[in-house]
Amino acid sequence: MTGILYIVATPIGNLEDITLRALNTLRIVDVIAAEDTRHSIKLLNHYQIAKPLISYWGEKEKTKSEEVLSRLRSGQSVALISDAGTPGISDPGAVLINKALDEGLEVVPIPGPSAVTAALSVSGLDTDEFTFIGFLPAKVSHRRKKLEDLRLEPRTLVFFEAPHRILETLDDISEILGDRLAVLASEVTKLHEAIFRGSPEEILRKTEQSTIAGEYVIAVEGKKSVKQPASEDALKEIKSLMKKGLGRKDAVKRVAAAYCVSKKELYDRSLAGE
Repeated sequence: MTGILYIVATPIGNLEDITLRALNTLRIVDVIAAEDTRHSIKLLNHYQIAKPLISYWGEKEKTKSEEVLSRLRSGQSVALISDAGTPGISDPGAVLINKALDEGLEVVPIPGPSAVTAALSVSGLDTDEFTFIGFLPAKVSHRRKKLEDLRLEPRTLVFFEAPHRILETLDDISEILGDRLAVLASEVTKLHEAIFRGSPEEILRKTEQSTIAGEYVIAVEGKKSVKQPASEDALKEIKSLMKKGLGRKDAVKRVAAAYCVSKKELYDRSLAGE
């Protein structure tokens, strides 16, 4: 009989933010696979949990996943944890999870803390629908292109960002997404937790005057629909999307939804304008 791979969510800052089920799982498994054992040992020591540890940090994930799979095949149960939050969600773990699923092994989620939902819950933004982007590309040109592609997205946008790129990213968001309501959350659940609200430009100014540390969550209001859009602006959006390689039909569909206009009317006008 094969073992079970448990995907255990751990605190994103405050060590008290862990579920009873997560603690029980960590106590009963045969081994714990941790992103960084040096980091995870602090949590385990805090709750007096002593288990064999396997590190799968960085490049080790590809090789160490085979060791974990071997243990699972032999009947041992394994808890997979990352440094913070849920493994596989903008964190290492996906390689092992996919290999386990490919082999038909049982994979069980043990949910818990999430920086995404924590930030959204106090954002004041629309949370009925949101689009989680994760970390934007590190390369400036790729990051700006990604933001351009998201400019017409009507749902709330959620990003992660590292401290050494936060100012550049906020500047790009301000320039490309424009004057929208946004929220920046840093050090979520930790002692120096800070939440800034305002336009991306206002948040950038506040961040420049603050201590930059830890990873950030950025939530930005989606593109608002308008009842009487400026047709010329809509046509410009279509041309812009087509220059980026999108077909006319798809470009019209996306812009019509964002500007609340008839797709047929917009399609006909885009053809007439050429």
